[in-house]
Amino acid sequence: MRRGRLRVLLGAAPGVGKTYEMLEEGRRLQADGRDVVIGVVETHGRSATAAQAEGLPEIPRLLVRHRGVELSELDVDAVAARRPDVALVDELAHTNAPGSRNEKRWQDVAELLDAGIDVITTVNVQHIASLNDVVEQITGVSQRETVPDAVVRAADQVEVVDLAPQSLRDRLSAGLVYPAERVDAALSNYFRLGNLTALRELALLWLADEVDSALKAYREEHGITGSWKARERVVVALTGGAEGETLIRRGARIAARAAGGELRAVHVSTQDGLRTTTPGALAQQQALVESLGGTYHQVVGEDVPRALVDYARSVDATQLVLGVSRRGRLASALSGPGIGATVIRASGDIDVHMVTHAAAGRGLTLPRLRGGALSARRRILGFAVAIVGGPLLSWLLLSFPGDEAITSDVLAYQLLVVVVALIGGIWPALFAAVLSGLTLDFLFIEPLYTVTIADPLHVLSLVLYVVIAILVSGVVDQAARRSRSAQRAAAESELLATVAGSVLRGESAVPALVSRTREAFRATGVRLVAADGAVLATDGEPVPDNRAVHLPVGAPHAPQATLELHGIDPDASERRLLDVIAAQLGAALEHGELARSAREAGILAETDQVRSALLRALSHDLRRPLAAAVAAVGGLRAEGASLSDADRAELVATADESMGTLSTLVTDLLDVSRVEAGVLAVALSPVDPAEVVLAALDELGLGPADVELALDQDLGPVVADPVLLQRVLVNVLANAHRHAPVGTRARLTTSRLGGTAELRIIDHGAGVPADRRDDMFAPFQRMDDTDNTVGLGLGLALSKGFTEGMGGTLTAEDTPGGGLTMVIALPTAPEVTA
Repeated sequence: MRRGRLRVLLGAAPGVGKTYEMLEEGRRLQADGRDVVIGVVETHGRSATAAQAEGLPEIPRLLVRHRGVELSELDVDAVAARRPDVALVDELAHTNAPGSRNEKRWQDVAELLDAGIDVITTVNVQHIASLNDVVEQITGVSQRETVPDAVVRAADQVEVVDLAPQSLRDRLSAGLVYPAERVDAALSNYFRLGNLTALRELALLWLADEVDSALKAYREEHGITGSWKARERVVVALTGGAEGETLIRRGARIAARAAGGELRAVHVSTQDGLRTTTPGALAQQQALVESLGGTYHQVVGEDVPRALVDYARSVDATQLVLGVSRRGRLASALSGPGIGATVIRASGDIDVHMVTHAAAGRGLTLPRLRGGALSARRRILGFAVAIVGGPLLSWLLLSFPGDEAITSDVLAYQLLVVVVALIGGIWPALFAAVLSGLTLDFLFIEPLYTVTIADPLHVLSLVLYVVIAILVSGVVDQAARRSRSAQRAAAESELLATVAGSVLRGESAVPALVSRTREAFRATGVRLVAADGAVLATDGEPVPDNRAVHLPVGAPHAPQATLELHGIDPDASERRLLDVIAAQLGAALEHGELARSAREAGILAETDQVRSALLRALSHDLRRPLAAAVAAVGGLRAEGASLSDADRAELVATADESMGTLSTLVTDLLDVSRVEAGVLAVALSPVDPAEVVLAALDELGLGPADVELALDQDLGPVVADPVLLQRVLVNVLANAHRHAPVGTRARLTTSRLGGTAELRIIDHGAGVPADRRDDMFAPFQRMDDTDNTVGLGLGLALSKGFTEGMGGTLTAEDTPGGGLTMVIALPTAPEVTA
């Protein structure tokens, strides 16, 4: 049986029209003769959405009882038994009622797909798991219902239902999204223009990445290695020279010409010896790349052009930006094609931009050696010079004969041997020495045209040729080895500087080191495994193979972890560098342990501060009611018989009031200790906020003259503990009433935003500075309030703890026009279907 197809309608925010679009598509498919049913549709009271659902058959929902309340969910078995062609299932990220077969609705959808039923569903970008924290940073609202990225990415079709931010705000203002009493709170919070713009961009970028991943998978599946220019990816090659800034800005302009263009800067750490790297230049260029929205990367490669092209192909680059060579004409002529020409030949379908700059052509130094002591290319060139140069030199010398020319002939051949030694090293030099000696004997020494060594001096001359060749080539070889060592040391230093810079710029030390290590050594995957087997950090695809390298991290006798590198076979110098990185990882892990110890010490210090504050509070706030109660009881015992009834009643009332105050203070202290210990008993159930608000006002003795109420009649129940919620409201309302200016009233409003209900207590008092709001919620803090009759300063600390214990939040905001607004946010209870 074929698996059903999943189509996801992705929205940036509630109200963009996802459900309407889903129903409209269902009606269209129904008109085409497809069997379409509604599995779950949430209209949220929107008449246009409800009208669109008319005419489509709906599967009755499954009723689930939880704590005496009936909740309705998607009936998977009923839909599967009906076997429609297409099922419409709203809100993919929805959490099912406790007791349901599946915890999440996306799991229900998976069962329908397995049954061969096509599903059209909806989801908002804030519910995608990987974006949940980003959305919370943008909007300040935490979303508890999420769907894994893999579920959405596995869909056969994902479409963005788009609506311009201002148009969505206009719809909201017109009452087409939420009821009128919720509009103001929504517009001033979640639906701010900046929030909607950011969410819209987030949704479009997520979909663009999904399309890009699908394209990459298609190309890999079909073996397509060429570059498809669906998106511009510009790679800028940096050498560390002064031209880097010019190249980066040119690359940024190229990337900006196409929507969604990417900018990457890459530095190959093995130097070619033709540049002068300004200290700190790479760090400055890295900062410039990141400020322009790009990313910086560093790889280690012996062959710079090949490393550049390989990296460009690995990221599917469409453009490569390189600077014109800084070498002069002499250096270019002696060393052959430069990096730019080699990259152009190897780039294939990747466009290469050669950018001129102020330092182009100014380099005067001869090329230094690369590869081994001398590269194979240099040795081959040495043999070629000997083979071609010998006959050519002989022809020139024979063209200008003379009786006394033998000395100049010998020196000329000696020069040829030295030149070959400088170019190709010892073996080409020995070949040239022997060839030159034989040629001299054959062409210039009597008897001519024979190889006869009659004079011992001639043998000495040949030996001198060979000795000079060996000495010169030995010097060249030693210089090449030292140059190679210096280049390697410089490359290692640059890599370590890059790693250190990543950590200093705020990246987490361990993941940054692991990521940079994989990138620098071009391993298929790197991971750091703790001694107990836990994976501390990973990058790439660490698939075990025969070339895996395992390095202990930490003390040799008791390593903290093991660094695993897969897909590489490092040489001795690379292993030394890996040992250094392992040592840095050990230091980073140790630093992490010290940081955790410091945090624990900080917590102990805070606890000590709380204990000191408690003692100070006990000495002031508990002493007053206790002293009053003791005095009243003492007076009754000493003078009880002689007191009048009125005096006796007053003393009894004083003692009773003092003991009540003392009981309240002790209860608050016990509650604070339970909150801080995490053992607060919470009994959650659907609660009508209006009932709790009225109970809190009755407890405080406040009426319409003290507090203005603006309650949303359609808010519905919230999930809370009614006793704890009442205590929270009592504390917050008492503060608002106490700080409200004379002649003004505190205001309490309720509204709903998605699955969250908000109770906002507003006053127009002096307010609290933003930098002191965290202190409001600390125990024993009364800010600037010096009235000891108001308690220990535990009210807001308890309120915050109680609210968070119920799964909500308590936050403070500025009141427009001055004052403070306390916002109690709680999850709404699932809708009950009769």
